[in-house]
Amino acid sequence: MRRRLGRLDRTAVRATTAVAVGTALALALAGCGSGSSGGGTKDNGGGGSKGGSTAPTVQLPQLKGQKLQVTAVWTGPERENFVKVLDEFEKRTGATVDFVPSGDDMAGFIGSKIAGGGPPDIAMLQQVGVLGEFAGKGWLKPLGPTAKAQLAKNYSKGWQDLGAHKGTPYGVYFKASNKSLVWYNAKAFDNAGTQEPKTWKDFLKTAQTLSESGVEPVSVGGADGWTLTDWFENIYLSQAGPEKYDQLAQHKIKWTDASVKQALTTLGQLFGRKDLLAGDNSGALQTDFPTSVTQTFSGDTPKAAMVSSADFAAANITQTKAKVGTDAKVFPFPAVGARSPVVTGGDVAVALKDGKAAQALLTFLASTDAAKIWAQAGGFISPNKELDQAAYADGVMRRIAKALIAAGDDFRFDMSDQAPASFGGKPGQGEWKDLQDFLKSPKDIAGTQAQLEKDAAKSFGR
Repeated sequence: MRRRLGRLDRTAVRATTAVAVGTALALALAGCGSGSSGGGTKDNGGGGSKGGSTAPTVQLPQLKGQKLQVTAVWTGPERENFVKVLDEFEKRTGATVDFVPSGDDMAGFIGSKIAGGGPPDIAMLQQVGVLGEFAGKGWLKPLGPTAKAQLAKNYSKGWQDLGAHKGTPYGVYFKASNKSLVWYNAKAFDNAGTQEPKTWKDFLKTAQTLSESGVEPVSVGGADGWTLTDWFENIYLSQAGPEKYDQLAQHKIKWTDASVKQALTTLGQLFGRKDLLAGDNSGALQTDFPTSVTQTFSGDTPKAAMVSSADFAAANITQTKAKVGTDAKVFPFPAVGARSPVVTGGDVAVALKDGKAAQALLTFLASTDAAKIWAQAGGFISPNKELDQAAYADGVMRRIAKALIAAGDDFRFDMSDQAPASFGGKPGQGEWKDLQDFLKSPKDIAGTQAQLEKDAAKSFGR
């Protein structure tokens, strides 16, 4: 896996990573319960919807008559908010941009388009491993001078390196995510008389208390296998530690390792309790990600009290009547080991076609101008360190974003996103399916490990 991870190895493999980011996140989230945007300062400013200066920070060429096709996995409110970014690009350049949804299997979608001779101009990839695979096959076009200039100006070295392959910059990480969060229904917690848990043991106790109060405790979007990889990765990072995490991510240790057994055993403490899962195991397997969020915050009697999800769940929460920070609150993923984990993810924009228009869009996406649009809309955090944090729509997202930027290059990237797509990024196969099978039969730890190792060895070529 060294070929695919190259740049990542130097920025992410640090023994103190989880500690540094975890501390920053815990401090940032400490004030997230207020739901108030506060006064008018840059840190917690009430000017969140204005976001400071409106003057353009980057000059774009005139592209009247030119057409671009952009693909991403986003649907629903995420798609709507990204289209707002594309609309601004059209307005400023005169180009026409068409958005084409890829579905969850981005690698398969792009592969079919390449084979057919009609790839999109720009793709928003979710996996580091896929970027490396595409670059290795010669499918990607390097960043041009203007895009590289914006990248150097606005991004830390860690995020720049994640978008590179063998030293050549290909991608712009437009959207980042913190995947180590648990969103909860404040009314359900109040009615049960329970508090935010800080450890895994307390998390299970809280779930039990919520169940006894008459609310199904935990919503799991098991129909989308990637949500289950997030559950596993958070437990594994906190329990096994960052060094083991990096080794497993690169398949330097096998999935039959004792550390994996320990993590699955821990996860089984939740998945093995039907009374703690909304709709029990079968219901969780039929629940997609958006529904797992909205059912936690819809109606007077929600179908669940909490859902483990990244910051982008805020966009789904806005589809309900719940208000982020008041009705919907958030706490760090509970510590299984010494400290809470912090797993990050992100969407990287890459060009599959040469051209002035494609490079202009990459330049725009690397600017604070583009990041500000989605930050104002909500359900988004940016790794762009120059973005005025007053742009964020509410105090919760502002604090999460501040913690991400404060962490600099100290983070652990989503493990499944580092893997070859055939293992870590395809519906119905590899890690996604193996963990869905585990959710179905959480007592079969040895069988799950054996299948994970078989699939990983095949994908990694070992």
